[in-house]
Amino acid sequence: MYDLTIIGAGWAGFNAALRARELGFKTCLIEASEIGGTCLNKGCIPTKTLIQSAKVFALTRKSEIFGLEPMTPEINFAKVRERKDSLIRQLAKGMQFMLKGIDFINSRAEILSEEEIKIADKVIKTRFIIIASGSRPAELPGYRFDGIKILSSDDILNLKEIPRSLLIVGGGVIGCEFASLFSLFGSSVRIIEKMPHLLPGEDKEIARKIESLFKKRGIEVNIDTDITGVALKEYDSVLICVGRQPNTEGLGLERLGIILDKNRIAIDDCFRTNIANIYAAGDCTGKTMLAHFASFQGRAAVERIVNGRAQLGFNASFAAVPNCIFTDPEVASVGMSQEKAQENNIDVDVHKFDFLGLGMARILDEAEGFIKIISDKKSNQILGASIIGPKATELISIMALSVSAGLKVSQVRSTIFAHPTLSEAIYEALK
Repeated sequence: MYDLTIIGAGWAGFNAALRARELGFKTCLIEASEIGGTCLNKGCIPTKTLIQSAKVFALTRKSEIFGLEPMTPEINFAKVRERKDSLIRQLAKGMQFMLKGIDFINSRAEILSEEEIKIADKVIKTRFIIIASGSRPAELPGYRFDGIKILSSDDILNLKEIPRSLLIVGGGVIGCEFASLFSLFGSSVRIIEKMPHLLPGEDKEIARKIESLFKKRGIEVNIDTDITGVALKEYDSVLICVGRQPNTEGLGLERLGIILDKNRIAIDDCFRTNIANIYAAGDCTGKTMLAHFASFQGRAAVERIVNGRAQLGFNASFAAVPNCIFTDPEVASVGMSQEKAQENNIDVDVHKFDFLGLGMARILDEAEGFIKIISDKKSNQILGASIIGPKATELISIMALSVSAGLKVSQVRSTIFAHPTLSEAIYEALK
């Protein structure tokens, strides 16, 4: 009998397995598809690899700005794709190597009872179960994915050629990343979004800025716009990215009476389902669908199972989970936005600094954007931050630490930041 069996080897399940092994549990990790889940195979890694190629292409094209002779690079998309696939293979091998001491089973899994899981032609017994079955792209009614014209965010990674024209339905994180990526590659891109602005949920000033920059770079942006009435035949490819839905079918959840909330596995603050020895982590819970948060959930669930407590630093409000968007320029946020603070009737100070005034941003020729930090006017405590600009996805970690640790403006302001660096923007905003 296993101490713990984990269904799903994405970021939640994989990290849960590693932590369980560290804590001395006999562990089994089951994966129906590929190790690494969405993040490694269809999400973070492949998309950011493509984005890096696009950024290098764009940077090379403006080499004259840096005093270099003008260059006219050409895109070899086959090589771009091969680099993406090669990185995935290398990282998958590394993950497989890290599973020493853990039984890894490549199979579909069905939970038969609180202590029994069916895999292939046998049944294994286990004391505890963590469901980490991930998620998949949600379809739009009437526009089913066909992998040819109507594409999901999975499908678009398999394109053999860069589309001349691309319609993106949904201006959230995924839609904006692919818009930026294919625009840099030379596609004619149009985004339509039903909400009043791009990146719903992000700071509205940040959303307006990315919309302005997209338009400046030739991306057509239509907000308050529905797909109904749009002539799809005018575009080579149509990317539908209107969210993701948890993978909960076929696991036997209904048989056990595990409670679902709109197809999401319902859990308490310690990741436990309504059945005492069955937990869930990652995208299948429908919480914040981010790889780093899934990893945190997986480890925290194991801590709860083994030690009867959540992981050190566990925060049920999840206020300090950073959100990173790899557009050009990058966007990142953590904690409370200005709008959210107003909704909660919190009197705040807004600290802001434009990258145009920062030496390193000018050196990099990436001076578009700003950092915006929100603090409680009464206590001086930092509540959140939003950034649009160079390396925003790296800079946000400083602000995530500030929010998590409950730091005050004066504490961060008294820190010496190296010069010349992009992180100085944080000091300048608070100064």
